[in-house]
Amino acid sequence: MATERLSSILSHVTGGNKSGINAITQKHPDDVVITLAIRTPLAKGGKGGFKDTPLDGMVYKLLVQVLKRANLDPQMIEDICLGNVSDAKAAYYVRAASLAAGFPNTTGASSCNRFCSSGLKAVQDIANQIAMGSIDCGLALGAEHMTTGGDRLTRPFVDEILNSGVQDAVDCMQPMGQTSENVGRDFEISREAQDRYSAESYARAEQAQKAGWFDDEIVPISVNLKDPKTGEEKSVTLTKDEGPRWGTTYEGLSKIRPAFSQYGDRSTGGNSSQVTDGAAAILLMRRSKAEEMRQPILAKFVGATVAGLAPRIMGIGPSIAIPKLLAKFKINLEDCDVIELNEAFASMAVYCLNTLKLDHAKMNPRGGAIALGHPLGCTGARQIVTGLSEARRTKKKILLTSMCIGTGQGMAGLFVNEQL
Repeated sequence: MATERLSSILSHVTGGNKSGINAITQKHPDDVVITLAIRTPLAKGGKGGFKDTPLDGMVYKLLVQVLKRANLDPQMIEDICLGNVSDAKAAYYVRAASLAAGFPNTTGASSCNRFCSSGLKAVQDIANQIAMGSIDCGLALGAEHMTTGGDRLTRPFVDEILNSGVQDAVDCMQPMGQTSENVGRDFEISREAQDRYSAESYARAEQAQKAGWFDDEIVPISVNLKDPKTGEEKSVTLTKDEGPRWGTTYEGLSKIRPAFSQYGDRSTGGNSSQVTDGAAAILLMRRSKAEEMRQPILAKFVGATVAGLAPRIMGIGPSIAIPKLLAKFKINLEDCDVIELNEAFASMAVYCLNTLKLDHAKMNPRGGAIALGHPLGCTGARQIVTGLSEARRTKKKILLTSMCIGTGQGMAGLFVNEQL
């Protein structure tokens, strides 16, 4: 069923379509544009640089950096939306953090949660408000403190759901590791293919980090770190992602034991995304407003969409969402120059790479979540920051982002780099 649906959608995006590209690259006064895109370093969950800086602390520190770098009167930013998965108090935190950082009480704040797409969902929320004329300028954030945890179910669903006879409803309880093993087994994605893909992700992240490609997207964040043995605190400034493990090889990855052995033997700690803390920020406004305020226009937000599929194979969500999005704008994959596809697990990344027939050179050129980490609510925004940085570096134009979503969904976003 999923294969038939994918084939149907793909049929709409085969062949070139210059009119589609011309349409999305045109500039209009009411376009939604991005004028700032920054992120924190990504730190290892539980033991990294943000382990003692909770969600509200990370958000506050990033908001301070936004105001420092935006060269904009904070009163011009009318709303802030924070994408976050694990903390039910996120709306409290983003509101309080924005006020403490220097935003006026006239600037609104909210949080949203669509699991791993929450950062992109926040961007879509702000962009839609601008497009509808509700606001002229807004800020989208994505942030996750996975050190704290809280994203897993704490009880089974109620009997009415479990006994409904709808297997998809029951499957929404499946842990993410189980869904990864389902994808690997159902679509014959071998352990070797997953480990080889992951080794390449690590190699790309290593190359990018050594070359300084991340430097223009990361802002330094000062934090207090507590020694777990002595309790002594010291101040440190975080400047680099902690996830990349230089020198990682296929041979090394192939020796790691399966992480979800009760479900299968293909997904491991080496070919799955890392548990990570981090935050990202995207400042959006109407093009006419950006020009009026002489703001640098980094990119145009074209659009985003969501698609659903069977929860038990949620990982293949991008393979459904991407064709749906491209069909809406009458372009195809060959038109996309940089593709940021979240590596929740190598199983789904390899599936999407092969099924969509993506050019691997275009996909995650700086490595992905396997090497960099996947702070759940942050990733959807982080991909935009990284993708636009790469597009600027390589003078490329069209950025496509996508991710799978727990409970069986996929989301994708489309952007035009204007810093050529």
